[in-house]
Amino acid sequence: MQLLRVHRTFPKLKKVITRRYSQALQLEENEYTDAPVYPPIIDTSLEARKLRIRQTLHKKIQEINTVEEKQIALNMPRFYGWQSIVLNDNKVPFNAMPLVQHYTRTHFQSIDKLPEIYAKSSPIADTIVQEIKSCIEECIATENEGVERNIVTSLDKPEKQQISDAHTKNIVKQINRIILNNLTDKVSHILSSQVDYDPRHEAFWFIGSVDLPWDVRKWRKKQKWYKGRLDQPLDRPVQYIGSPILTIRNHLPLKPIIDHSEAENPDFKVPKFSHIPESVGYFSEFRHGTNIPGFWPGDFDEFGLMSFHGRGHILDRSESFGPEDNLEALHCQAIKASFGWLLAQASYQGFTTFNDLTYPLVTQTVLTDGHLVSFYAYQLNTIVMHNDEVDSNPKHNVCFGTKPLELYETIENGKVKGLNEDVLKMLVQFYLNAPEERDHAMKPYLGKEEQIIADIEDDNRRCWLESRYKHLVANRPKHFLLPELYDWEKIYKIKFNTRFFEARRRPFEFDINPFKRRLDDHLPPYIPKVLRPYPKSRKKFETTYYPNV
Repeated sequence: MQLLRVHRTFPKLKKVITRRYSQALQLEENEYTDAPVYPPIIDTSLEARKLRIRQTLHKKIQEINTVEEKQIALNMPRFYGWQSIVLNDNKVPFNAMPLVQHYTRTHFQSIDKLPEIYAKSSPIADTIVQEIKSCIEECIATENEGVERNIVTSLDKPEKQQISDAHTKNIVKQINRIILNNLTDKVSHILSSQVDYDPRHEAFWFIGSVDLPWDVRKWRKKQKWYKGRLDQPLDRPVQYIGSPILTIRNHLPLKPIIDHSEAENPDFKVPKFSHIPESVGYFSEFRHGTNIPGFWPGDFDEFGLMSFHGRGHILDRSESFGPEDNLEALHCQAIKASFGWLLAQASYQGFTTFNDLTYPLVTQTVLTDGHLVSFYAYQLNTIVMHNDEVDSNPKHNVCFGTKPLELYETIENGKVKGLNEDVLKMLVQFYLNAPEERDHAMKPYLGKEEQIIADIEDDNRRCWLESRYKHLVANRPKHFLLPELYDWEKIYKIKFNTRFFEARRRPFEFDINPFKRRLDDHLPPYIPKVLRPYPKSRKKFETTYYPNV
């Protein structure tokens, strides 16, 4: 009777009701099973719910197709940028080794000679050293005594540090030119590699297990929902900024120094540093998180082989620090430079600080001032170090490094005395370390057809994303100044409430954090009427293409 009535009034609903009725009968027939089936038990606590929200966010970032959109997604929660702990390669505070190791999850191993992977190239390196020995001596002598250069200094760095860096840059460029010219017809990967001078290296990630800043803890005490969890850890964003003298990169990655499974070796211990970074000498600033390995996405040569860095910042350190801390400062500089460059390269392969590497990446780092040379081989095994994974992640990054070695003894009457052939041989072995093609997927988290913005066919979406990404990584200031809390407000309105009679207008008076504003929380550009689609359109603002995270 009911079906007949529906058929008379709403003929199209008859098939729908009939189908649902048959499905209900089928469910009743399959109601009983041989084995009991229970629904999953879901933890409904606040911590578990927030964890599921974070895991969903990480999954969404992983499913984004292009490299640039992943980088935009990392910055979506903050309109003014993250309050990032900034690590530079030209300044290392006193006793910074534990912090650097914890923030990069790096096990450092001091060595006297290069790892076993370089043993195969030893006979070839001996021959090449004898061929270029005289050219290297002439280059060093000319740059030290044969050329007088007028170096223009600035006020942002000490004068002796700038002179040392400029002198080192000239020597490194000449030594690199001599070695490349000699190896071009002997080693195939040298001819196909690119050399970058003064490239821009930046890397962004999150670190966990760090003590809360005092202002965050003070704010939590005022909030009722933080009762009982005042010391709940907070992810701290970290930004590395550096610029080496020169880098060499290829379209293939270097061979791993150790097996990827060996990264879980418990002997690779990393000290835990939970104190706030200000206690060591590192400070924070508001900036967007950027990952730039010296080139833009889509470049063919996307894997770094080796990089040269100066060590002029050692001259600016206090004499009270001592030689041991100066040696640790060099190790810190190499760890930061190697980790930052490899993390930026990994981000171009589709990995982020929330989506871990599926294979290791390797680079070689040289620290020198033209006289003393330190060699470092670094293998990146993991980049996931946020609070949810920092204690459960068994993988560690590994760095092998030497102490500073003398390239020569002295320079007398325009000639180099006592050139150390063993040091020159180690440098040549870095060049001879050939990259190899991997037998696994290099970009598992990128799309098949769209891996960079340039692959997008939609002109409007491609142009908008390109413009937004370049503006984001430029870190230009916003149209309006950052929200500021003035000193008189701290004294008379926060610490001592003596102006309670005034109207409340400032964000802190309403418990509003103006920095917690999403990147897409703004009005899109306005479309004038004359530029709107003909004949009529009510669309007043341009379309935005932010990632859906």
